[in-house]
Amino acid sequence: MTPTRRARARVSGTLTLLLLGIAAPRVAAQVDAPRDAARVRQAFLHAWQGYERYAWGHDELLPLSRGHRDWYPASFVMTPVDAYDTMLLMGLTDEAARAKTLILDSLNFDRDFPVQVFEITIRLLGGLISAYQMDGDPRFLGLARDLGNRLLPAFGSPTGMPYRFVNLRTGAVSGPVSNPAEIGTLMLEFGTLSKLTNDPRYYDTAKRAVTVLFARRSSIGLVGSTIDVRTGAWVEKDSHVSGGIDSYYEYLLKAWLLFRDPDFQRMWDSSIAAVNRYLPDERPTGLWYGHADMDTGARTLTHFGALDAYFAAVLAKSGDTARATRLMQSIYRMWTTFGIEPEELDYVTMRPVAAGYVLRPEALESAFYLYRITGAERYREMARVMVDSLLHYCGAETGYTALKSVVTKERLDQMESFFLAETLKYSYLIFAPPGTLDFDAVIFNTEAHPIRRTWR
Repeated sequence: MTPTRRARARVSGTLTLLLLGIAAPRVAAQVDAPRDAARVRQAFLHAWQGYERYAWGHDELLPLSRGHRDWYPASFVMTPVDAYDTMLLMGLTDEAARAKTLILDSLNFDRDFPVQVFEITIRLLGGLISAYQMDGDPRFLGLARDLGNRLLPAFGSPTGMPYRFVNLRTGAVSGPVSNPAEIGTLMLEFGTLSKLTNDPRYYDTAKRAVTVLFARRSSIGLVGSTIDVRTGAWVEKDSHVSGGIDSYYEYLLKAWLLFRDPDFQRMWDSSIAAVNRYLPDERPTGLWYGHADMDTGARTLTHFGALDAYFAAVLAKSGDTARATRLMQSIYRMWTTFGIEPEELDYVTMRPVAAGYVLRPEALESAFYLYRITGAERYREMARVMVDSLLHYCGAETGYTALKSVVTKERLDQMESFFLAETLKYSYLIFAPPGTLDFDAVIFNTEAHPIRRTWR
């Protein structure tokens, strides 16, 4: 390429970024909530329009190749289901109407192949339940109940803890070695399905799995990374708040808050006491939650990552704003050190262990929770910086894309549905006009689908 052509390419690239509203991140600009909310709403529209044009009827958009990806042999229209309640919150009525028609006309769970129980539950079952509560169309609840019934055979292990995979048509199960997150992150969706249908099977089945898992915690109160659901024996004993365990703790707290079931309060109180005794790690770089042996509490790794960033939100929701505030500072440092957060970081050296960024929401989720709980403006300022850098580095002509490395900013051709369900939802809500959502009246599932306690 000649120097002139390189110059033209740079100018063209800059113009494209400016047209998308993703010019270089601003470092010192003050928060302007209406402007920032509008920018996030426009970012959602840009991503959704890319999906409509290049991936309609499929699970996900591939934003760089302008193609699509389905998780399984048939599509579950995952992006529309996941994004529907975000559209409603943003007032995108035309887009929501098209998504609803697609979902109700094409979503079919009578499929002869195995699916991952955890991901299907948090994205599709959670999305359908939230759609029903916000939209009121009973067809959403009908789809949710059909899916719930097809997932129930997964819990047929000797312990009652679910297998990782289940065939939606035959009920055949597979994947006996699971983890606390995949076992314990089903309660909000299954429990709410029971409340909405007056069928206790879903609640009772999911609760049994959680209580069995909790009973297998170590003598010091920690859980490990993987467990065999047939025998109840731990396979890996590394304990942490990261992926594979993360939302187990989140759902202990939220199941108590949503269902007011004292058993979940007891399990939460016991679990958080153990977590706060053995996992926090004070370093010159900040307060972090590291890894420890579940039996001894001895430190095993000094790693913290993008998924772990949810924990500040959980601490804040539980009332522990002191720890949440300090952890959020560390999370913000992790993000700003590289211009955008890495998937996993060694917090002693502040070097990435896994350098990618897949459009994860958890840092923005925690900023949103802390802002809504404390009212402190600094959390909106953090969110504004994070949103600016995300839109800048991940923006593409047909949507937004993951990064292979936050150091080099090399891109991947990937835009998972949680970007629309979670990342842009939390980004919008932290700047949204008052009255957009009653924060105290909803419990978000781990995919950011708001669930309301509409039952006695």
